[in-house]
Amino acid sequence: MKSYLITDPKYYKPLGDSLEDYLERVYQNHHIDYSCFRDKKNSNTKELAQIFLLLCQKYKIQKTLINSDIELAKELGFFGVHLTSKLLKNIKKAKEKNLFVIASTHTIKEVEFAIEQGVDAVTFSPIFETPNKGKPKGMKKLKELVLSQKVKIFALGGIITKKQIQKCQDVGAYGFASIRYFKT
Repeated sequence: MKSYLITDPKYYKPLGDSLEDYLERVYQNHHIDYSCFRDKKNSNTKELAQIFLLLCQKYKIQKTLINSDIELAKELGFFGVHLTSKLLKNIKKAKEKNLFVIASTHTIKEVEFAIEQGVDAVTFSPIFETPNKGKPKGMKKLKELVLSQKVKIFALGGIITKKQIQKCQDVGAYGFASIRYFKT
């Protein structure tokens, strides 16, 4: 099962050394296959993204993504981009720039549209209870999606324990994505 870290500025401060300390701790304590720089709060995105990439390089994490910013992903040399469900229409644009694309999805229609656009993988959420994210999809819905769609599916949403990760693996998810699971 692949692991996918998504950063959140709630767990670091806007100063680069704080992001660096956070990532050092995460990368030392967890095996990470995919890592996404997501920061919707700070204005120094480019500077923080560069720090993020340096830490990924240090820990040999090659599958680096940035949230939603196709141009910055290409400029800084990210492996790919993670597009929100509101940006699914930009999948083709990102693919034209030779970026790996993961898209956030919450419905089967969104997954199908993302596949039509050429997405490489999707996150499907929320799987478990997550603050302010609506009713959880649950394992049954995740399994139905895994069985019916030919795309890499990362379970996302409320994944904070190894037991939850195992449940996602048991139904055939390609991987799991989380913010809070990796916070320590």
